[in-house]
Amino acid sequence: MRLESKFEGRRRIFPSGILARARGIACLGAIGMLLAGCRLDMQRSERPVVPGTVARGHLHLDELLYTGKENGVLADKFPFPITRADLERGRERYNIYCTPCHDYTGGGHGMIVQRGFPPPPSFHIDRLRTAPAGHFFDVMTNGDGSMYSYATRVEPEDRWRIAAYIRALQLSHQATIQDVPGAMRRKLMEENSAEQIR
Repeated sequence: MRLESKFEGRRRIFPSGILARARGIACLGAIGMLLAGCRLDMQRSERPVVPGTVARGHLHLDELLYTGKENGVLADKFPFPITRADLERGRERYNIYCTPCHDYTGGGHGMIVQRGFPPPPSFHIDRLRTAPAGHFFDVMTNGDGSMYSYATRVEPEDRWRIAAYIRALQLSHQATIQDVPGAMRRKLMEENSAEQIR
């Protein structure tokens, strides 16, 4: 097969093999130029990080919020006031991430445990009831024993909300009827007596 080309008003005829070779050589030349621009020490496309700089959004000055510690010691306080909305968010996150092992009550008998995984300790043992809130944040951040880190899965604020919800679980486990506010206590007593009559 022959291709025709017009060149300065004269007709020239190129064999298709020459044209194909020319294209192949041009492609190889382009690939060679691209590879020549790469060095073996190039691992990323951006500029190297300047020592002492921090990426935007990654300056973690609040030690308590990001580590669960104050002056290197696990803190027994929260880095922000815990509201009802925070507890609800903590419950939601706990139900997603924690119940497979810890179960809904914090007893350590979740579905994964029922299928043979080593059980975590109950949140209701004395050691964990007296542990500072920062302990729970630290374990979620760094992992402990067979529990892996959740730092990449759960944001720091949500880890604190989960820790607050764990505290609520611990309080509810030890609660008596006297701990319930008066109006709610009367309502509970009425409901309880109505159920006993049935």
